[in-house]
Amino acid sequence: MRKIGIKTLGDKLMELSAIYHRPESEYAYLYKDKKLHIRIRTKKGDIESINLHYGDPFIFMEEFYQDTKEMAKLTFDALFDYWQVEVSVDFARIQYLFELKDTEGQSILYGDKGCVENSLENLHAIGNGFKLPYIHEIDACQVPAWVSDTVWYQIFPERFANGNVRLNPEGTLDWDSSITPKSDDFFGGDLQGIIDHLDYLQDLGITGLYLCPIFESTSNHKYNTTDYFEIDRHFGDKETFRELVEQAHQRGMKIMLDAVFNHIGSQSPQWQDVVKNGEQSAYKDWFYIQQFPVTTEKLANKRDLPYHAFGFEDYMPKLNTANPEVKDYLLKVATYWIEEFDIDAWRLDVANEIDHQFWKDFRKAVLAKKPDLYILGEVWHTAQPWLNGDEFHAVMNYPLSDSIKDYFLRGIKKTDKFIDEINGQSMYYKQQISEVMFNLLDSHDTERILWTANEDVQLVKSALSFLFLQKGTPCIYYGTELALTGGPDPDCRRCMPWERVSSDNDMLNFMKKLIKIRKHTSSIIQHGKYSLQEIKADVVALEWKYDGQVLKAIFNQSKEEYLLEKETVALASNCQESENQLVISQKGFVIFH
Repeated sequence: MRKIGIKTLGDKLMELSAIYHRPESEYAYLYKDKKLHIRIRTKKGDIESINLHYGDPFIFMEEFYQDTKEMAKLTFDALFDYWQVEVSVDFARIQYLFELKDTEGQSILYGDKGCVENSLENLHAIGNGFKLPYIHEIDACQVPAWVSDTVWYQIFPERFANGNVRLNPEGTLDWDSSITPKSDDFFGGDLQGIIDHLDYLQDLGITGLYLCPIFESTSNHKYNTTDYFEIDRHFGDKETFRELVEQAHQRGMKIMLDAVFNHIGSQSPQWQDVVKNGEQSAYKDWFYIQQFPVTTEKLANKRDLPYHAFGFEDYMPKLNTANPEVKDYLLKVATYWIEEFDIDAWRLDVANEIDHQFWKDFRKAVLAKKPDLYILGEVWHTAQPWLNGDEFHAVMNYPLSDSIKDYFLRGIKKTDKFIDEINGQSMYYKQQISEVMFNLLDSHDTERILWTANEDVQLVKSALSFLFLQKGTPCIYYGTELALTGGPDPDCRRCMPWERVSSDNDMLNFMKKLIKIRKHTSSIIQHGKYSLQEIKADVVALEWKYDGQVLKAIFNQSKEEYLLEKETVALASNCQESENQLVISQKGFVIFH
């Protein structure tokens, strides 16, 4: 009897331990239009071909597998190859088995019972196949169709524009983008300021506005909410916000608000009641309190707080979202701004620190009011547990951000490692989730990309171009298009440099072109076949192919010029024409479409 994985001395063994598949996960799921995506992972370079044997499990009992389809190697990373096939089934049921052939000609079957010898007996054995017993559309990951075509613009309202000086807080500083702001500085940015510049944003090509918190709060950042049902008095009022939403919608722009539900401000009436009444407070179970009184006086170490807070910050006590009263209150907040003002999306602050059940109930509540609302979670790491179709549509894609910044801006990532990371990340989630991932390079929580790049605008252009050519929905942080710089929080929140806006501003014109390209090529990027490879030392070629269309880009991160044949260029930077050639200089790139 032949033993699986054992061959004669000198022969290469198939690496069985690297083979991985899991039904009803990102490895087997309903995509769209009743199409199933089946994926499998194998050791890098180990497997030559994979066939999927599949069919209805009830027909199988009489006639075995109905169909066989060859799988395509979708991508790879440092350790693994990833394969995928798209199949349709007639009766919303499927049983399937993988037939793997390695580079030495060895062949095995892989299914629910693991790896077995490739024999007709094993192929026909009823218990060897994986099963999706019934494919329910209600269980599929549904995402709002509009998101994948959206280009976002993140606004920190206090620093974008001052449209109504009568609302200025006491001690408001003069608007000056060169000032490094302190954590408690106010410059007078407000909602009217955003309304006043909607034409500017439309001209830039923006189709989605992500606003940092706008609700009543004592700080400039507003992440310590005092009242979730009120617009902060320094930003304006509800009528001004209503006008902002209406004006944005008229220009084809969506509005996303920031929901800070993990914690509340210490000046909120609920927390103040706990401070005053201690254990007798009606709100004591709204929070995670270890001991009373909840005083912070004479506290030598933040870690000794008598209650849980966001990051040991005493002015942001953590809410107990499992408490029915808290849940009811926050869900009323979430639905109120949809019903009354027709917002299009919620960004969920510190989403990974809130219980899963809350988010499941949140999703049901908000989608009942607006079925195509976009739900975006703030999660800085891989986020599969939140992206199973019953919580968020997507998360802020910080892993992608880190990889791009390490490669293009910091120059600390080797090209092969960078390619492996990007490819590996593309396999984290189901495809429909990847199509609406929120791709960004910086935010109110990070240093600005120009700062990261040591003020090298050319590197910033490369990084942004690479970002805008990735699957997902791209976002730029206010001022990036005007080369605004700034270090870590709070320096990343400088005033918008409106004085730089002009028809000949190089960075502004560049961003307009890049956004235009992204809009024109969105369907290619979202649905096409992707390849990323090093074509010469530290020269990266990116390519999308879809429906007979090709989108490609070459990024030169080497220390030498890179020459190629002249083609129709959509966008180029640090690139010159020479007879029939294009010359990409160091840090330059070119996009062809």
